[in-house]
Amino acid sequence: MGTQKVTAPLIFSIVIAAIGSFQFGYNTGVINAPETIIKDFINYTMEEKLENPPSKEFLTSLWSLSVAIFSIGGMIGSFSVGLFVNRFGRRNSMLIVNLLAIAGGCLMGFCKLAESVEMLILGRLVIGLFCGLCTGFVPMYIGEIAPTALRGAFGTLNQLGIVIGILVAQIFGLKVILGTEDLWPVLLGFTILPAILQSAALPFCPESPRFLLINKKEEDRAKKILQRLWGTQDVTQDIQEMKDESARMAQEKQVTLLELFRVRSYQQPIMISIMLQLSQQLSGINAVFYYSTGIFKEAGVKEPIYATIGAGVVNTVFTVVSLFLVERAGRRTLHMLGLGGMAVCSILMTVSLLLKNDYKWMSFVCIVAILVFVAFFEIGPGPIPWFIVAELFSQGPRPAAVAVAGCSNWTSNFLVGLLFPSAIFYLGAYVFIIFTGFLVIFLVFTFFKVPETRGRTFEEITRAFEGQAQGADRAEKGQIVEMNSIEPVKETDTNV
Repeated sequence: MGTQKVTAPLIFSIVIAAIGSFQFGYNTGVINAPETIIKDFINYTMEEKLENPPSKEFLTSLWSLSVAIFSIGGMIGSFSVGLFVNRFGRRNSMLIVNLLAIAGGCLMGFCKLAESVEMLILGRLVIGLFCGLCTGFVPMYIGEIAPTALRGAFGTLNQLGIVIGILVAQIFGLKVILGTEDLWPVLLGFTILPAILQSAALPFCPESPRFLLINKKEEDRAKKILQRLWGTQDVTQDIQEMKDESARMAQEKQVTLLELFRVRSYQQPIMISIMLQLSQQLSGINAVFYYSTGIFKEAGVKEPIYATIGAGVVNTVFTVVSLFLVERAGRRTLHMLGLGGMAVCSILMTVSLLLKNDYKWMSFVCIVAILVFVAFFEIGPGPIPWFIVAELFSQGPRPAAVAVAGCSNWTSNFLVGLLFPSAIFYLGAYVFIIFTGFLVIFLVFTFFKVPETRGRTFEEITRAFEGQAQGADRAEKGQIVEMNSIEPVKETDTNV
């Protein structure tokens, strides 16, 4: 294997792909800032259409639907990833679905002009569908074009795109920018611009070489793309690995969603994939952001929205920190570090929230705990679940596995959003104890079940799970091949 370089074509391709992650983050955060203004729009519009004034419960239901339908669209989209990537390829799939982003942006952007709540809700559904597809396309594409030695670092850029999108949405949502009664449709419709930018740039990005060789049997084209992306003429070993994988795929029938759970060699990686996605959504990160504005206000911060944006900056900074650590410390170590740190911080938040009325300084303890909690989230549970799924599976089952993992993420996100307000009502600050319990469970699971994939090729990882499955068939006790005992590929010199 030759000396791999971080080339301009590789950086360009990954950055353009990560625009899809930015879109996911932006559309997740954009609805929060203009909440009061959009509720007034729904109220005014429904009063004009209905003979009798709408009830408060009806208006609340419409608002909740406007927020929640984004996750429903995401669940449907994430489950449909395989339909696109196997037929159109990774790059072309990202290009095609930008039509959904433009359609959704137009529906939301013109809903006020048309005085249509239906357009707002439909626009959120369509943009959710688009974001659900992006959460599958982007990590898969980045994982397949990145050199093995830098797969984790580049995979973290997916999460960086998400947190930058959330931060931009928070900033644009300020009243001094777009969070006003006149400009909120522009805030929602802004998502059209990144879609147009990505659509214009994607034709200059290469298709995934793994897709071209393994799925399309275009070896020469795949080889040229690898040479251009990695800045080396010697890609023989990588091409051979893909050919071996292709030969094995030819002997197997196409992997369906059900077979991921039936075939023994897929059972452990799919369980790991689902549990890591759940560890992200059930960690309490959404609860922390929900609480943060109120906590900052009680601590004496005059403009708590700016403090919340500060938490968003911490979000972004520590995602960059994770980018540099993931190939040195490893995925498994960082994920456990993140979960452990979040568990400690969640206990601190519970204690400080309960005592803040008795001790004024406890509010500041809570603010520090929130910021450190966010930092630990971005070190491990934030970025790692997205890209490790693509690492755990070979080319054949990968689209189906990404679809299942993505759908579990969106589903748990939806359920947390649905149940969290009731949990706060009944439990108050004690709600964080529930999240502490989840964090400890996920930490123990990661320690015993999650393998280290740093520096290992897709072929090596697949062989390890197959070895475990064969060992389990021979003897139900013990694992014949232990993933973490496999030596990673010899580290290559990676020059920038």
